Amino acid sequence: MEDYVLSLLCDPDTRYALEMAGVNLRNTATGRIYPIRDGIPLFVSTVTGSNLKYQILYDRIAPGYDLAERLYHWFTRKPNYRLDFISELELKPNARVLETSVGTGANLRYLPRDIDFYGVDISWGMLRKCQRNLLQWKRNAHLFQAEAERLPFKVEAFDCVFHVGGINFFTDKTRAIKEMIWVAKPGTKIVIVDETERAIRENYQRTPIVKNSYGPGSEKVKCPIDLVPPEMKEISAREICGGKLYCLTFRKPH
Repeated sequence: MEDYVLSLLCDPDTRYALEMAGVNLRNTATGRIYPIRDGIPLFVSTVTGSNLKYQILYDRIAPGYDLAERLYHWFTRKPNYRLDFISELELKPNARVLETSVGTGANLRYLPRDIDFYGVDISWGMLRKCQRNLLQWKRNAHLFQAEAERLPFKVEAFDCVFHVGGINFFTDKTRAIKEMIWVAKPGTKIVIVDETERAIRENYQRTPIVKNSYGPGSEKVKCPIDLVPPEMKEISAREICGGKLYCLTFRKPH
């Protein structure tokens, strides 16, 4: 692991700095070990609540996730929705960028090549698929298995922080938003995108492999604008992609 990457990391529970200990990471104060597997540091230990449910789901669907998405867009003739929210990101040259719930890394293909990109996901299956995609696309990124509610980064580490897909069903949405704010530099615009209730009903509840996760009795989704701390600036939310997604944006004050 490069020294500059290590300098950004911390124990997600204690915030103490980490150091290399052989092939693993070690908390400099408590001695706690975080393993590194196939080049990906692992910060996930005991997963509970909705996070566990969806970790299992995404591990299962990871191998065919990209193909299923391509087929969906081909059959429905839907335009590429990513362009609707990528334009919200404020990406300066050589920016250090964090995406929580990076999935298979599909959003990275639409970002400049000169950025320093970090991706976090709870699903090991999605991260491994992301690794393979990066090799195919000849793109570089630093990947971490971690919960969005427990980000393993020091305060004010990133110039750009965004999340696409997943927060609707996080175990603790409020904490996840606070973590994104914690790792963002002052003045950073934070972008959060996920599906509307309409999209959940129309898309996933008809799909056999995931309909039990999104079916009747599942939590109703809504844009978490009410969970954004009131001290944030320029808080705004709008629907994009024909009402299938919401895009929540706000700025961390200086």
